Amino acid sequence: MVTLQLKQIQVTQGQRVILKEISWQQFEAILQELGEHRNSRITYSRGILEIMTPLPAHEVIKGIIGDLVKILLEELEIDCESFGSSTFKRQDIERGIEPDESFYIQNHRQMIGRDRLDLTVDPPPDLVIEIDLTSKTQLDVYQALGVREIWVFENSYLRIYILYKEKYIQSKTSPTFPNLPIIEAINHCVEQARSVGRSPALRAFRQWVKAQI
Repeated sequence: MVTLQLKQIQVTQGQRVILKEISWQQFEAILQELGEHRNSRITYSRGILEIMTPLPAHEVIKGIIGDLVKILLEELEIDCESFGSSTFKRQDIERGIEPDESFYIQNHRQMIGRDRLDLTVDPPPDLVIEIDLTSKTQLDVYQALGVREIWVFENSYLRIYILYKEKYIQSKTSPTFPNLPIIEAINHCVEQARSVGRSPALRAFRQWVKAQI
């Protein structure tokens, strides 16, 4: 058996590393060694750990869609608490994941002022965003954690998944914003940001939301 230290493993941008037979204690130790200020994202599911380092394009799209959600919430006067790429994990089900963006909306009051997460006490986020450029979102991990709504952006297209009877089904609408054509609006704004720039696209999106109210 060959034993490697974590510092010997280098994950370049756009690449991922999968480690098998990782215990929960090892997973916690790896999280601690990686630290909070890093570019990599982790997913842990029953002994299998994936470490992924996103491409710049991934981070650009993540930022745009995250800002679009914030604009929607602001203009519709919906309160939220944003937890970004925090680590959501539960030892009892051996699952852990770091979304690209995460929001507490229905349960936002419970999360006000929280600087630590404990999913044995705290609810899971109400909405998470995943950008699939270098790896596929592991829906089974979110399913086990009980996340109600997931937005997955892949191949220039947004897909919305909602938890129904403990399984994810694809939906044409967002339960968080049920009266808006979210898929079309997000796809259009991301494409617009690529052609005219981020700031003009976000301003145009804000005006569009105001016109819907």
